[in-house]
Amino acid sequence: MGIATENMMIIDGIPVPIEGERNLLEVIRKAGIHMPTFCYHSDLSIYGACRMCMVEDQRGRLQFACSTPPQAGMDIKTNTRRLRNYRRRIIELLLAEHCRDCTTCQNNGHCRLQTLALRFGVKDIPFERTAPQVEMDASSPCIVRNPGKCILCGDCVRECNEIQAVGAIDFAFRGSEARISTAFDQPLSESLCVGCGQCAVACPTGAIVIHDNIDDLWNAIDDPEAFVTCEVAPAVRVGLGREMGLADDENAMGRIIAALHRMGVDEVYDTSTGADLTVIEEANEFIDRLNKGEKLPIFTSCCPAWVQYAEKFYPEMLPNVSTCRSPLGMFAAVIKDRYRGNLPAGKKRHVHVAVMPCTAKKYEAARPEFKVDGEPNTDVVITTQELIRMIRESGIAFSQLEPESIDMPFGTMSGAGIIFGVTGGVTEAVLRKIAQDNSRATLTALSYSGVRGMEGVKETTVMYGDRELRIAVVSGLAHARDLIEAIKSGEKSYDLVEVMACPGGCISGAGQPAVSRDRREKRGHGLYNSDRVSSIKRSQDNPLMRELYATTLKGREHELLHVDYVKE
Repeated sequence: MGIATENMMIIDGIPVPIEGERNLLEVIRKAGIHMPTFCYHSDLSIYGACRMCMVEDQRGRLQFACSTPPQAGMDIKTNTRRLRNYRRRIIELLLAEHCRDCTTCQNNGHCRLQTLALRFGVKDIPFERTAPQVEMDASSPCIVRNPGKCILCGDCVRECNEIQAVGAIDFAFRGSEARISTAFDQPLSESLCVGCGQCAVACPTGAIVIHDNIDDLWNAIDDPEAFVTCEVAPAVRVGLGREMGLADDENAMGRIIAALHRMGVDEVYDTSTGADLTVIEEANEFIDRLNKGEKLPIFTSCCPAWVQYAEKFYPEMLPNVSTCRSPLGMFAAVIKDRYRGNLPAGKKRHVHVAVMPCTAKKYEAARPEFKVDGEPNTDVVITTQELIRMIRESGIAFSQLEPESIDMPFGTMSGAGIIFGVTGGVTEAVLRKIAQDNSRATLTALSYSGVRGMEGVKETTVMYGDRELRIAVVSGLAHARDLIEAIKSGEKSYDLVEVMACPGGCISGAGQPAVSRDRREKRGHGLYNSDRVSSIKRSQDNPLMRELYATTLKGREHELLHVDYVKE
């Protein structure tokens, strides 16, 4: 006698309602059952390759939970002896072909294959390893590929193709010869890869990881003749909380500064100060183009993965990309210029470091456009994940640290600079700059103008004098592609377009610990909370900006703050 009713199914003897879920897996997880998967991501197409999510119906038939739609009256089991044996055997087969240097793997402790092998009690590998030794591809400054750890789940391929519209990697060959590869097996550095690193976020095993620059920073810190300065991007303050015992939306900037000081960094700054420079320059450039009616829409240039995407896929749009450097590019140039020939006593070289949520920043820092006499303005870029490993290696009890303040002379920033780390933040900061009314009511109105939110595409209009500005905000390069195609076809027309390569903006950059969509939103709220309590709301009201423009930047704005990505 069944107990199922209309819009109800039975999972392990428990009635569970069906409420619009796309597949059995969503219903099962809603019921509080952690189904194992390798190849399933809610934001990606269903691939059904790993077979880990199999369930058994009342007739003993096996079905894949990720690709089977739920139906009223279904009665399934998720944890029979047969299913456990199947899952254990799948893991054993994967491990038989897998590189097993787990203790030295960057993903150690975060590897899904490792986690599921432990969960299902895999103690022995009864199969001989026949996989050939394959060389790693470390040619990219952003990410490293190790084919020996690939389980062919296809997560990276779908992320690169569906979410980012890059298509730098795909499946090659068939059967036992199948593998993930770039076109013609090119090194990543020579492929279409834009360095966004979202493939590394999707990878469950460590077959794609962040290019590690931790030793470069330790070497600088350990050099007694090196003066080490460090800037920390806005999104980092809400990116490491959960890993370090804090809440997702907690502002950890003070503790980050304290940790970096303890590790031996001489001075620590906030990239939000550089974002204030970017707001001023980008707003001025936008208004100039608007008045002249040329090179519109203007595309923001803060995201290096987006800039690479434009260079490789839409070079005809480069004249529309703002000439402004990113906040990192501007701030690093100012910092390096300040200490060039003006180092503290006993120091012979200046090493500037950036802690970023983004893997593509590693590429940006190495670009020749951002070097002076062959010397990069940013010597080392580490990600939030690398900072976490350094803090743990140092033995620092992060959650117990007393917060410390940003070092002078770059110790002030606006809330507008802080919100750069979330999608829509750049646009809102620019609108604050060009707003003709500086009242609190205007700032509140801008926050409700449609630029906030985690949607991949946002469109809004804002009045500037008697002119209506048409604005689009996109995150995720597939959305950027669709928007550009609509602009080119004449279907859409804008004045300002903000583009962030990573969904949700820098808060979910590939250098951050990976999070679910709801935790991504909490990170965004954390940045808006920091802005809310900031005494300086607009970039132009930061007194440091007035000082810099009167001294360091006077007559050198283009030299230090702008770049030309259009190659003649």
